[in-house]
Amino acid sequence: MALGRAHSVAVTGVDGQLVEIEADIGRGLPAVHLVGLPDTALSEARDRIRAAVANSGEEWPDSKVILALSPATLPKVGSVYDLALVAAVLDAAKQVKRQRLRETVLLGELALDGRLRSVRGILPAVLAAKNAGWATVVVPVQSLPEAGLVGGVEVLGAHDLRAAIAWLREERELEYPEPAQWVAQPVRADLSEVVGQTEARWAIEVAAAGAHHLMLTGPPGVGKTMLAQRLPGVLPPLTESESLEVTAIHSVAGLLPPERPLIDVPPFIAPHHTASVSALVGGGSGVAKPGAVSRAHRGVLFLDECAEIGTKVLEALRTPLEDGEVRIARRDGVARYPARFQLILAANPCPCAPPREADCVCAPTARRRYLGKLSGPLMDRVDLRVRMQAVATGAFIDDVGESTEDVRQRVTEARAAAGERWSDYGWRTNAEVPGPALRQKFRLARPALAPVERALRKGLITARGADRALRVAWTVSDLAGLGMPGPEQVVTALGFRDRSFQ
Repeated sequence: MALGRAHSVAVTGVDGQLVEIEADIGRGLPAVHLVGLPDTALSEARDRIRAAVANSGEEWPDSKVILALSPATLPKVGSVYDLALVAAVLDAAKQVKRQRLRETVLLGELALDGRLRSVRGILPAVLAAKNAGWATVVVPVQSLPEAGLVGGVEVLGAHDLRAAIAWLREERELEYPEPAQWVAQPVRADLSEVVGQTEARWAIEVAAAGAHHLMLTGPPGVGKTMLAQRLPGVLPPLTESESLEVTAIHSVAGLLPPERPLIDVPPFIAPHHTASVSALVGGGSGVAKPGAVSRAHRGVLFLDECAEIGTKVLEALRTPLEDGEVRIARRDGVARYPARFQLILAANPCPCAPPREADCVCAPTARRRYLGKLSGPLMDRVDLRVRMQAVATGAFIDDVGESTEDVRQRVTEARAAAGERWSDYGWRTNAEVPGPALRQKFRLARPALAPVERALRKGLITARGADRALRVAWTVSDLAGLGMPGPEQVVTALGFRDRSFQ
């Protein structure tokens, strides 16, 4: 009896876990038995790896082979284990150097002719290997740009099984990642292209500075979509850690462009209004895939025509908005995906949506029912609400607003001030600060809190709404360069929720 061992990584959500693969070559009729909760794709690996080994000029053991993947209770999904399975068998047959194999994590799918193919989730898998203390990771050569984003671990790329086996035998070297040379990002649409809408532009700036959620309502053609599309350009670039978070999610989703595997700008995700709950928050058979809310992590999720979206779909946003992550339970386990995004809602005021509100033919009940899909608990989580009006002729001809670059400068300074203030507590933006901290440790002066207390007594806002108004007040204060919000900033924040406060 001969025993071999190799290692790979199982990715669940954006979390990776090391998987030990043991190969036992024993007596019996030639066969391959795979144990350890494999899914269909992994079960079919028995035939794939045998053909790949034979077509690579190597010898497959002419006896019974048992392949065990542990932890045995962890469901194994996908074809990422192919290379490691072959390495474990060759190790049991004493055909590779055991010392090199013991220090290496192997990732990649095998074609029948021995070529190595890339798989989803390479980045989180390499991160998991690094965090577990492994020195070397071998990946398909196509995945080198993505895997090379992780520092502190040696990443090598192999074209095929022959190259990987020769490296394990210390007969040749594999390829290293090349220095990153990114393709220039296309220039985003500029904020100065938006005509008029001073209040809405101010709301976009406040939303960007504090990572607040925003709802825009108004007749068609007034610029709701234009403003939403320009919000990512106002946001500061992602930090290195944020870039890796976002890139890992897109890697699991299989959406990373090969020419630019690192996502270093805030993503902008705009699903169609017919999207399902699974498309929005994630789902699918086996292990759940990331949905739109996770792909928009550290960026913007724009729901246009939100009043046309199904009620169940909208209500599914409540937990991600509050927790900043999505946990989806499926047959093969619970997948956790970050979902710290900015929600931008856009809606017409009524079903007929004429350019002039005076031309509306909808009954009052129809108007109430149209926006009634947006429940109170959901709207309570939206910090800023702006009603946009048609642009006057003078503004259309003469008015030229500030550029995106000018607004981004103020937003960056405001975010830096907030980041410095909250750095000891692990919060990055004002929107992340929990309510108890705002009411206790960072409690405002009594005159500044007076408008909030009046609104609570009158039942105009909820306790959650009061906390969110205080977060907006801190953002308005940061944009003004103040150390702490005063009554004016609090009234401005409350005015974003209801006109009666202004």
